[in-house]
Amino acid sequence: MNAAELLEPVRRLHERIRDSVVSTLARSEIEDMSRVAKDGEGDTIYAVDRVSEAGILDFFSELALEKPVILIAEGLENHGRAVIPDDAPEEEAALRILMDPIDGTRGLMYQKRSAWILTGVAPNRGPETTLADIELAVQTEIPLVKQHLSDTLWAVAGEGARAERHDRLTGRSRPLSLSPSSAGSIEHGFAMISRFFPGVREELAAIDEEIVRGALGPPREGKAQCFEDQYISSGGQLFELLSGHDRFVADLRPLLSSLAAARGFPLGICAHPYDLSTELIARELGVLVTDERGRRLACPLDLESNVAWVGYANSAIRDQIEPLLREALVRRGLL
Repeated sequence: MNAAELLEPVRRLHERIRDSVVSTLARSEIEDMSRVAKDGEGDTIYAVDRVSEAGILDFFSELALEKPVILIAEGLENHGRAVIPDDAPEEEAALRILMDPIDGTRGLMYQKRSAWILTGVAPNRGPETTLADIELAVQTEIPLVKQHLSDTLWAVAGEGARAERHDRLTGRSRPLSLSPSSAGSIEHGFAMISRFFPGVREELAAIDEEIVRGALGPPREGKAQCFEDQYISSGGQLFELLSGHDRFVADLRPLLSSLAAARGFPLGICAHPYDLSTELIARELGVLVTDERGRRLACPLDLESNVAWVGYANSAIRDQIEPLLREALVRRGLL
């Protein structure tokens, strides 16, 4: 059994989650969906997350797969891991499925911005299986209640990526062509470093300023050299890169843990592997996705690891920005 065999089942699951979440949001008040359902060691779980998590384990259990699989997803018991069927030894599993039922919860529950369902499937190579092993990725938009169109993207490693746009009013879908920006500079485009939450935002902003000034020079009166968009969703950020909306995105939060500790508090929430489980789609479309040192992402398939990542729309953008980013990080002792 290979990862590509799960493409259609995963797409069906995503559609089920999307429709259920949108339907529930349409009937609910913002205060109800933004209520904290669980605030444990990991990410805060809100009421809307519970809607997306419902039935995932049952769905995979009912597929009658040829061989066992390991499901790793938020909302599952046993630290977010399950072997399906549950009496199968983990070493006999053919695949590992890494899933985020809602990436972008905060924007969606306040009806500010779409969220995304993310799933990556890799051959089971034991605990050493990483993001670099993912061979199938599916990413589906959960639209706002007032929004009737939503996109689904998928990729099989080495076979490129495809996308569809779904009209939930008519129930029809049509092929969608997506491609990253071909611009040679971040000038007049969107470029940003993630700084969503309090704690070390001013240092992240300082790194951002240093990179932009190095690339474009000092600000000019009455002009906006480039812009930023703090989309609180790693899947959403990847979509902005692969669709040509953004040219450079970096999420460096894990690198600032020592700075936070020096200030007397722990580092807040960071991106985790499941947030990047669909980066294969962006790479298949030509986006350059790396870790903070310029290497391919290769973090374990779990729910706990903190992940720093960088995305460039094309090689020219990378050539413009990566040396400046590295210099800013080295000078601060973050590399």
